[in-house]
Amino acid sequence: MNVFITGATGFLGGELLVDLSKKKEIDKIFCLVRAESKEKAAERLKKVFDFRNDFFDKDKIIPVPGDLIQNNLTELLASDQSLSDVNYIIHSAADTSFSPIYDDLVEQININGLEKILKWSSQLKNLITFTYVGTATICGMDMKNRVVKEDESPNEKVKHLVKYTETKMRGEIMVHNHLPEEKILIVRPSIIMGDCRPHTPRSYVIMWALAAINLLRLVPINPNAQLDIIPVDYASRAIIELLFSKRNYSVYHISAGKDSATTPLQSTQAIEHYFPHRPEFIFVGRELIREVKLWARKQLNGHSTLKSHREHINYWNDIFDDATDLRILMGGLEPYLDFIELGQVFDNSRLLQDTKIGLPEPAHEYMKRSAHFLDKIDVFAAALAP
Repeated sequence: MNVFITGATGFLGGELLVDLSKKKEIDKIFCLVRAESKEKAAERLKKVFDFRNDFFDKDKIIPVPGDLIQNNLTELLASDQSLSDVNYIIHSAADTSFSPIYDDLVEQININGLEKILKWSSQLKNLITFTYVGTATICGMDMKNRVVKEDESPNEKVKHLVKYTETKMRGEIMVHNHLPEEKILIVRPSIIMGDCRPHTPRSYVIMWALAAINLLRLVPINPNAQLDIIPVDYASRAIIELLFSKRNYSVYHISAGKDSATTPLQSTQAIEHYFPHRPEFIFVGRELIREVKLWARKQLNGHSTLKSHREHINYWNDIFDDATDLRILMGGLEPYLDFIELGQVFDNSRLLQDTKIGLPEPAHEYMKRSAHFLDKIDVFAAALAP
C-alpha cells in the first residue's frame, strides 16, 4: 500500500511520518514538501528522522516538491504518474496561527490548499481513505464547560475565537462535498501539547503558552476550567490505528476526554516545584488582564487590584527589561486564555471503542517530564506569531 501525506515536516505530521515509516505493510510514503527541488525536499524530510535518530529509508520516503498555495498544485499532482497508485491520504498540513494578522494566509492554506488536494484526490482510482486532520475546537465558543460530542460539529452557525478553527470547520464540509462518505476519515485532535516521552518535542507549539504562564505566575484564568490536552505521540498513534482499523464512524475525537482531562491548577502544580525561585502561582480574574496592560504602559492608577500583588510586580520588574515585553506576552497569550476559559472536554468514546489505544496520560502527569524544556522556549517570539 502507498500513503500520501501533507505536513510531514510539521509537529504532528513529523510524528505521523516516522510512525508510518515503521509499518512494514506500507510500501511507499509520498510527502508533499515545500521545497525548490526533490533534493531539497529530501533534505527536509531527512531532518525529521534525524531529530531522534530514526532510520530514514530513502527508497520508502518519497519527496514530492509542492506548496499548498501554488495555483497549479492539483495539476502538478495529477501529472505525477508515481502518485497514481496512492491508497491512503493524510492531510495534516495547516496554518494553525491564532493571530488575526495571518488570517489571509490561514485561509489560503487551510481552505484553498485543501481544495487543491481534494480535487486531485477525487481523481485517484485506488484511493481507499482520505484522512483529514481537523481539530475538536471547531465546535466554537458557544459550547462551554461541558463534554462535546462528534455529532455536534460541524455547525456553520457557531462563533469562533480565531480564524484557524473556522477554516478547519469549513474544511470538514469541503471534504464531504468532494469525496464519497466511505472514503472519508475525519480525525479531530483536541489541544496537542508536548510529548509524553522524556525527550525534546519536535515543536513547542501550544507548550509556549504554558511557558508564558510559568513566567508570569499571576494567571488571569479560572484555575478549575477543564482542559482537554493530549501529547503528540498519542495523537499520531491514534490516527494511524484509526486509519487501518475497522471503523464504525467516519469522525473521531482524539482527545483526553473527561477521564484524562486536566485543569490550569493541576498543570501549574505539576511544574511549580521545578522553578523554586519564582513567586507562587496565583489565579486571578480575567479583568486583571487590562490592569496588567496598563501597568506595562505605566498608566496604572493607585486603586488598582493588581497593586495588591506586590511580589509579582517586583518580580516582573526584575525579569522584564522593558515593560513592552509584558504587553507582547499578554497579547499573544490572550487567545489561549480564551480557549481555556471555554472549559471544553471532547468525548472520546468512539476512539476507545474502535481502537485499543486506551486513554492518554493526563497533561499534568506527562508534563512533569517536560518541565525542564519550558525555559528553553522563546515565549516572546511565540507571542509575536502565536
